[in-house]
Amino acid sequence: MDRCDVLIIGSGLAACTLALSLPERLRVLMVTKKDFADSASHWAQGGIAAVYGKDDSFDAHVSDTLVSGAGLCDEATVRHVVENAPAAINWLIWQGVPFDRENQGYHLTREGGHSQRRIFHVADATGRAVQDTLLARLKAAPNISLLPWHIAIDLLTGEKLGLGAPGVLGAYVLDTAGGHVQTIAARHTVLATGGAGKAFLYTTNPDTATGDGIAMAWRAGCPVANMEFVQFHPTCLYHPHAKSFLITEAMRGEGALLRLPDGSRFMPEHDARAELAPRDIVARAIDFEMKKRGLDCVYLDITHLPAKDIVGHFPNIHARCLELGIDITREWIPVAPAAHYTCGGVEVDQRGRTPVDNLYAIGETSCTGLHGANRLASNSLLECLVYGRAAAEDIAGREAAPHQALPAWDESRVTDADEEIVIAHNWHELRRFMWDYVGIVRTNKRLERARHRIRLLTEEIHEYYSHFRVSNDLIELRNLVLTADLIVSSAQRRHESRGLHASRDYPQTLPEARDTVLQPE
Repeated sequence: MDRCDVLIIGSGLAACTLALSLPERLRVLMVTKKDFADSASHWAQGGIAAVYGKDDSFDAHVSDTLVSGAGLCDEATVRHVVENAPAAINWLIWQGVPFDRENQGYHLTREGGHSQRRIFHVADATGRAVQDTLLARLKAAPNISLLPWHIAIDLLTGEKLGLGAPGVLGAYVLDTAGGHVQTIAARHTVLATGGAGKAFLYTTNPDTATGDGIAMAWRAGCPVANMEFVQFHPTCLYHPHAKSFLITEAMRGEGALLRLPDGSRFMPEHDARAELAPRDIVARAIDFEMKKRGLDCVYLDITHLPAKDIVGHFPNIHARCLELGIDITREWIPVAPAAHYTCGGVEVDQRGRTPVDNLYAIGETSCTGLHGANRLASNSLLECLVYGRAAAEDIAGREAAPHQALPAWDESRVTDADEEIVIAHNWHELRRFMWDYVGIVRTNKRLERARHRIRLLTEEIHEYYSHFRVSNDLIELRNLVLTADLIVSSAQRRHESRGLHASRDYPQTLPEARDTVLQPE
């Protein structure tokens, strides 16, 4: 049995921020499914929102967030995050993140839903620059151990184990290379596993986004909130050889226009803000036009800018598109919506604490009240920073509890039956019907169809999990099916259209905005 003071499950910005903000007297163990670069944070193109310019204000950033959140944001949380944003940016600068500069200051860009230029960025690969900088710091930290290619199976709680100590005491973790299950005892456990975009057939998320933290927290007794609000990014590159490649919203912030194949614009007909409307509105508009006209995609046009500016601001997008035969300095970019961000998650307070003792959830895994019914662009990395630092402060101030003796993983009843083909089939079936029935626009009948299929998959997976040797694919499928069930259950409880949840059966928005909170039995 391995022991640590703080077990962090995940390797994105929230996880890295937390680890680097903890005092060196605490032994920290970071576990991640693949390499430490395989996270949604690493893929993030846009940037981090923070009030910096003289024409900007906290009130303006708060207002933009509340408007985008469609009445469901917690205003105290929004203000807390916004007011802590400058300090978070300064912390990253101190860590060495090379944000783009301009005229002896920082080059700030603007994205949909923002009334001001307030997005700190590193060209069009902000996440990669931030993660690479922090990972170098992590590797040099004497108190932090990194454990790649390990996937958490489940949290260990005192209640389920029949021990006197309450709350989470550690976790079972599978070494995916060696096939061995380790028992890790921890005084504090932090879930920072990202979202659940892989529940859908088309997503901008990395393959690791399988809802692991949300599912593990639910099984440990944590409530989840607002799982029906899944943000579909409006502009994912549409190309047969481009998997999950995002075209940043910052492009529209720099004046890019959405066009139909004949060159006509359509966004002004859907919203007065046109291409700078929040993501939920733009994604629904694109979805509407594609279905109305039988299109596979629409087009994003940034050719109004000089070629040198396009290449300078968006070098990675320019290079990737060029590899696929698209010169974005002269040609329009084919785009379509794709599942992008899980706005709901594990309910936490302003320090990332869950209701279960010794368990924290930060980043996309959590539901803090910041995003409401629709995340404002570039607020997600900001949330990772603010809550990573807050959780670290809370953990550092708590009295250390003694480690408990935890049982080893029991494989006495498993068989070596080869069920890989069945798992692969079920995974594809889940992602297909979630895309068809629980996508951008929903109906009661579609949701009920999805719920029926999920019940059948749940029974099958319970059988596999009980009798077959545990594997990475089985763990992820188990978590995805549970997370999909939470998404559908939440959607069925919301009898209105609000933000990212659009229902043909309930097109109106109710006068009072209420969170959807699910409690484990």
